[in-house]
Amino acid sequence: MVLMVLRKAGTAAAAAGVVAFGFIGLVTMGTYAASGTPQQSVNRSALSPGTVPAAYQDAVQKWGALCPEISPPMLAAQLYQESGFDPKARSGVGAQGMAQFMPGTWATYGTDANGDGRKDVWDPYDAIASAAVYDCALAKDVSGVPGDPQANMLAAYNAGPYAVTSNRGIPPYKETQGYVRSIQAMARSFTAPTAPLEVSAQSAAAIYFAQTKLGTPYLWGGEGLPSQNGRFDCSGLTQAAYASVGITLPRVANDQWYAGPHPSRDQLRPGDLVFFATDLSDPRSIHHVGIYVGGGYMINAPHTGAVIRYDKIDTKEYIGATRVTSDGAQALPSRNNDGSVNAPSRPGSTTTSPAGGQGGPQGGAQAAAQGSAPAAPVRPAVAAPPAPTGPAPAGAGR
Repeated sequence: MVLMVLRKAGTAAAAAGVVAFGFIGLVTMGTYAASGTPQQSVNRSALSPGTVPAAYQDAVQKWGALCPEISPPMLAAQLYQESGFDPKARSGVGAQGMAQFMPGTWATYGTDANGDGRKDVWDPYDAIASAAVYDCALAKDVSGVPGDPQANMLAAYNAGPYAVTSNRGIPPYKETQGYVRSIQAMARSFTAPTAPLEVSAQSAAAIYFAQTKLGTPYLWGGEGLPSQNGRFDCSGLTQAAYASVGITLPRVANDQWYAGPHPSRDQLRPGDLVFFATDLSDPRSIHHVGIYVGGGYMINAPHTGAVIRYDKIDTKEYIGATRVTSDGAQALPSRNNDGSVNAPSRPGSTTTSPAGGQGGPQGGAQAAAQGSAPAAPVRPAVAAPPAPTGPAPAGAGR
């Protein structure tokens, strides 16, 4: 039955070889030998290729080095969680721009990054710089607190500096603790690996699930529900495959892209998710995903009129791969009905979330609820790197 769903004899022969070897053996035999030692450390100053839209990479790399407590991957993770890199993002509570600043906070921390004489919350380069300036100001506010300086800064971002200083570290708020974990976990997805990546223990079972669906007709929006006759689209299949091993992925392909670190083409291992985009310089254009099975092939739900099958991954639209991790998947933000990112924190917000936490550090709603938190100190932004000379980057300004 497997061979019947393959498109041509060459594909059938290659896939048959993979099947004959056995998916479990393919994943578990020799994978660690091929991969080398599992990754123990990463270069936290380098962005992984393809994770930040090319138009913003230099800005994130530059401003992510503004102070020791932040890094380009961490700054990228914050921007993605806040807006999905959308410079026009606007929330229902009034947060604006790529970094989702509240107006009052922008008035203090807004930065003219491209030298056009304006501090424009809607300008992506100003927003990126201002997010870094704001982070570093918070880091200074909590610099005397013991523990991980970056974790303390992130906690201050979510709960306010007073909550961190009064608790001598990350406060005991579930949302704040979750926010710190999420940003630091997501930062690993944005970090360029400097050593071979550890192979997922769940990959074999995820492949097995997808293999059982071979020959199933494609359905746009399909999640394998009984009402859909068990049919899937591309990201519905990958979501269900990893759900079968206890990992919850987001629904759409370009969000699944951030569910873990990104192996290079020669480091691909069975179980990695492989992605395809219309613009290889912009991950927001990712439109398709499959599960790599080895030998240059994936299992995927291709398109309307096709069935779940094996296909080659080496096409002109191949943008890269993700090695799914539980921490990476859990860190991903959810989306609203309109497709916008449902950010966990808004810089300068004092709105208490349903979970009891608060978005942004301008007052510390958690501690305020206990009657003990003053407003976060407002002071001049930290010194910024020199503005770039010459013309502003493409897309800067208006």
